[in-house]
Amino acid sequence: MSATTIGAISVLGMLVLIYGGMHVAVALALLSFAGVWAIRGDPVIASKLLGQAVANGVASYEFGVVPLFVLMGFLVSVADIGRDAFDVANRLLRRVKGGLGIATVAANTVFAAITGISIASASVFTKLAVPEMTRLGYSARFAVGVVAGSSVLGMLIPPSLLLILYGVITEQSVGKLFIAGILPGLVLALAYSLAIVWMAHYAPRFLGTPRLPDAEEAKAPILSRLLPSVALITLVLGGIYGGLFTPTEAGAAGALGALAIAVVRRKIDAKTFWQVLVETGHITASILFLILAATMYSRMLALSGLSDALGQAIRDSGLGMHGLLLVYVAVIVALGCILDSSSIMLIMVPLVMPAMTGFGVDLIWLGIVTVVAVEIGLLTPPFGISVFVIKATLNDPRVTLNDIFAGAFPFAVIMFLVLLLLIAVPGISTVLIR
Repeated sequence: MSATTIGAISVLGMLVLIYGGMHVAVALALLSFAGVWAIRGDPVIASKLLGQAVANGVASYEFGVVPLFVLMGFLVSVADIGRDAFDVANRLLRRVKGGLGIATVAANTVFAAITGISIASASVFTKLAVPEMTRLGYSARFAVGVVAGSSVLGMLIPPSLLLILYGVITEQSVGKLFIAGILPGLVLALAYSLAIVWMAHYAPRFLGTPRLPDAEEAKAPILSRLLPSVALITLVLGGIYGGLFTPTEAGAAGALGALAIAVVRRKIDAKTFWQVLVETGHITASILFLILAATMYSRMLALSGLSDALGQAIRDSGLGMHGLLLVYVAVIVALGCILDSSSIMLIMVPLVMPAMTGFGVDLIWLGIVTVVAVEIGLLTPPFGISVFVIKATLNDPRVTLNDIFAGAFPFAVIMFLVLLLLIAVPGISTVLIR
């Protein structure tokens, strides 16, 4: 049996194991070991090669960015910075038709710029926006749909955990990826806002029967409450783009800044801080385990020659770059129905990157396209992790999973249309790094 055939069998085996319920990282590690063993014919060589992949996989300064930005995201949630952004946006847009939905999108946009984690956005704004919207007459389906849709901004607008993972996999500059994600993130937020305005005028039944806040609730916006958000965004993104920090150092500075805000506001004590550290450790361990397994699997595929053979076959097939890109996006969206975002990226990018490189594709632009395609999966059944986070956080038996998926569906469609726009106009993603 040829090495390429072994590589192909490992891909099929991975799908079988994952569908069978095995954890993605475990499946990748197991197949990597079995694949190298089959190719080299020696389990000792397989263990040494994979051990080297593990040793080199995360023994890098750049990987420090993962726990630091995760920590910052949790501290930002504890400090109630999301509530400030929501309250200010709500008061500014209170008289616009569908204004509270737009306020949720705007607040999520600000929150995304200081967290980088979609599930954090989904959890925070389920507590903040959904009760407020339903109290003012918006339908529960629309309320949870807006939160689900806008929560995905956390993985596109920098600092983004998925962009960090993509940068590690493809060896691209995380700083450039962050810059490239700004304009597409703002375009997506604008598209959501315009869609809400359209719904308010032409599909009002979907929104419910919203009313304006009363005179007491419509006090003048307290713009000073945005100062902590602005300060953190300036510290983290300004430090990266100004050349003061590397992304890893910016994560450390942001985490320290978020901790300082939480302490000044008296939102954190020793017990809460310990819980934040534990949650950070859990998420970091899970992400790094996935990265290690994906690194092992990538090396096994490279050893088998499957990636190069696949790339050559695609180039010879006449499918072309755009044909390959459409297939790539379609597979990612389909995988989003059963896998989490990180797993999809860690599986798909190493398979397709050699072919894309052969076509001369800009890997920074491809990273933005990949992240948007992956994030659509957060809103699609049956997996839709953002939907499950909202359901668990809301804890309201009157709002079913079907209600949340139905509410999120229009926003998933908007994401897909924005994805097509990003593919058709690459300059949206690359103009800021030229």
